[in-house]
Amino acid sequence: MNTLADLEPKEGETYAFGVTLPNGETTHTILLPGDESVPNWDAGMAWAKDKGGDLPDRAEQALLYKHMPEEFQKDYYWSNTQHAAYSGYAWCQDFDYGDQDYYHKTDELRVRAVRRVTI
Repeated sequence: MNTLADLEPKEGETYAFGVTLPNGETTHTILLPGDESVPNWDAGMAWAKDKGGDLPDRAEQALLYKHMPEEFQKDYYWSNTQHAAYSGYAWCQDFDYGDQDYYHKTDELRVRAVRRVTI
């Protein structure tokens, strides 16, 4: 079980937001340092894991764009969310204009990792 101490951002990390779930738990999202251009979605997922985190999901990306756009380059960033109907595609967030779209997993986009703490 996580504690409040787990919420303390480590060096280079930035607390982003918390979302309270229907069961009363709150999932906190912490933005990890670093930003990378990767050759494809699989490489982005591996990069985030190597950083000790995960790529943000679509909902997290929308909140990051709304509240922290200055933390991102004005470019497309992969999410961890695969397209439900098209297995070769995954969702991404445009941190310039704010739209979300799905791109082929072989496309080169940027990535930024997050870690989550549920209390």
